Amino acid sequence: MMASKQKNMTPEQQKYQQLQQKHEKKRPVLKNCIRAFFVGGLICAIGQAISYFYIYFFNFTEQSVGNPTVATMVFFSMLLTGFGVYDRLGQFGGAGSAVPVTGFGNAVISAAIEHRTEGFVLGVGGNMFKLAGSVLLFGVFAAFVVALIRTVLSIWGVL
Repeated sequence: MMASKQKNMTPEQQKYQQLQQKHEKKRPVLKNCIRAFFVGGLICAIGQAISYFYIYFFNFTEQSVGNPTVATMVFFSMLLTGFGVYDRLGQFGGAGSAVPVTGFGNAVISAAIEHRTEGFVLGVGGNMFKLAGSVLLFGVFAAFVVALIRTVLSIWGVL
C-alpha cells in the first residue's frame, strides 16, 4: 500500500517523505507496553482490593460484589479526573489507564468538564453522554447477543 502511494507522489513529495522519516522520533513501543501493563495491573489490583473490602466489611458474595466494585472504580476515576490526576496517569500509562472501566469514567467526566461553560443542561448533560451513549448501546447489544446465543444453546441441550 505504501509503495503505491509513493508512486503517485511527486519527486518533491518523496524527498519530503524521506526527510520526515529521517527526523521522525522513534516511539519507545516496548517501554509504553510495559508502562501500560503495570498501570492497568495496578488499577485492577485496586479494584480487587475494593472487592475484598466489600466482601469483608459489607458481606457481599463473590457473585454480587462486581456491581459495587465497578461503581466505586468509576466514581474514583471521575473524581481523579476532576482533580487532574487521572489525566497525568493516562499520559504515563497510556492504554493501561484507558482499557479498564476507569477509562470509561474518565471519558464521561472529561466530556462534561470540557463543556461546562455551555451550562449544566446543554453543556454538561448534553455532551456527557456522547461517548457513554455509544458504549452503553454496544454493551447492551453485546449482552443481548450473548444471551440469545446462550438461550439457543440451552434449548439445543448443549449447555
